[in-house]
Amino acid sequence: MPVSETDATLVRTFYGALARRDLDAMERCYHPDVTFGDPIFQELEGRPRIMGMWRLLMERGAGLDVSLRRVTAGPHEVTAGWIAGYTFTATGRKVVNQIDSLFRFEGGLIVRQHDDFDFRHWSKMALGRPVGLVVGWTPALRARIRSQAMEGLRESMTPA
Repeated sequence: MPVSETDATLVRTFYGALARRDLDAMERCYHPDVTFGDPIFQELEGRPRIMGMWRLLMERGAGLDVSLRRVTAGPHEVTAGWIAGYTFTATGRKVVNQIDSLFRFEGGLIVRQHDDFDFRHWSKMALGRPVGLVVGWTPALRARIRSQAMEGLRESMTPA
């Protein structure tokens, strides 16, 4: 289905809500059957899990600062470039992550979001040297980071 300027505006609304840490406004941008993927969480399905991920990132990413660089409407999707700056609480290190996102829409809402960033570059910032530099590219480190992220998501979504 062709993308409209309304879809690009929805993406801008989404990032404005993220910058304000307004989870309710973010959630209103998502279709109930939305899917999300990125290098760490890989594939998440459904609004509850994806909103759980955003909640977790806001809680664990101290001082989150979001800046939207661009939003471009293509024939079938909207792409966005944005920067997430935060302190990675596990190490206390500052991260400035440049992210490229792709969005697809259904019923005027985001039904697919895929974020991509350079994992090795992220690991150097988040984990520091020598860990991020030496092993930031290895499948073992990626698997460990992914496992920890998913465990954090499961814990945060479990009622106390």
